[in-house]
Amino acid sequence: MRLLLIGCTGFVGRALVPALLERGHTLTVLSRRAAPLPAFQGARGLRWLQGDPAEAVTWQEPTLLSALADADGVVNLAGEPIAEQRWTPEHRRRLFDSRVRSTEGLVAALQALSAPPSVLVNGSAVGYYGTSEQASFEEASPAGDDLLGALCVAWEAAADQAPAATRVVKLRTGIVLAADGGALGKMLPIFRAGFGGPIGNGRQWMSWIHRDDLVAIVIAALENNAYAGVYNAVAPAPATMAQFSASLGRTLGRPSLLPVPGPILQLLLGDGAQVVLKGQRVLPQHLLQQGFVFRYPELTAALAAATTPGSR
Repeated sequence: MRLLLIGCTGFVGRALVPALLERGHTLTVLSRRAAPLPAFQGARGLRWLQGDPAEAVTWQEPTLLSALADADGVVNLAGEPIAEQRWTPEHRRRLFDSRVRSTEGLVAALQALSAPPSVLVNGSAVGYYGTSEQASFEEASPAGDDLLGALCVAWEAAADQAPAATRVVKLRTGIVLAADGGALGKMLPIFRAGFGGPIGNGRQWMSWIHRDDLVAIVIAALENNAYAGVYNAVAPAPATMAQFSASLGRTLGRPSLLPVPGPILQLLLGDGAQVVLKGQRVLPQHLLQQGFVFRYPELTAALAAATTPGSR
C-alpha cells in the first residue's frame, strides 16, 4: 500500500515505520521535523515531508496534497504529549490543536478528493472514558466528562467526518510499553536504581499495551477490511499501579516498595498528574471479537520483552 503517515516519528513511529517498510509498504511521512530521524535516513520506500498538521496552511501544500491523493491509506497518530508537563492554558490549546485541528485539516483534504484513500487509521485514547477505580470500560461505554474525555470525543468526531468511501478505524490507545520512551522509559532508571514503587495510592488502573502489539493492530487495521469503527488498543489484562510496579520490580530483580506520593506529581505536573494518579480499566472487546491475537496479552511477559536489551 501507498501510505501517508502523520504523527508517526515519535515513540510509536520508531517501531511502526520499520514494520511497515518490512511489509513492503511505500511511506510518505509528514512531520514537523525538517529531516528524517537518523534511523530512517536512506530508507528505501520512504519519503519525508515537513509540515505541522495542526496548521491549515500545511494542507494547502501541493506536494502533500499529491501524496494524499496517491495514498491507499492514512495513519494519523498526531498529538502533543499529555502527561509530561503542567496543563497550562497554552498546553491545553496544544493538546487540542495537535489532535483535533490536525484531524480536521486531514479530513477536509480527504473530502476534496474525488477518490480518497480507502482507509484512515486515527488515534484516540482510553482517556475517552474518564477515570474510575471500580468500573470497567468497553468500546460501547460512554465518554467521561473531564478534559481528556472531551478531547477524545472531539478527536474522534473529526475523524468521523472522513468521506464515506474511506473506512475509518479509531484506536483508543492505553499506556504503550517499550524501554525507549513512554511511561516505562521514564520509570526504568528509577526502578533499576532500586527506588521504584507505585505512584499515588496504587489502586488506579493501568490499561497498557506492548508497542509491538500496537504496531500489529495498526497494520491489521490498514490491511484487513473487516476492521472499522472504534477499538480499545489495550491488552486484555489491565493492572493496578501497585500490580504493575510489583511486576516491574520482579522483572528487573529490584525492590518496588517506595511509593511516589501523589502530591509530588501534582506539584510537578498539575492537572497532568491525573494521567498517572487516576486511571481506567479498559478491555479490548472489539479486538478480541475481531480475532486479533496479542503477542503479549499478560503483563509479566510484556515487561520482560520490553526490558530485554535489544528489544524493539
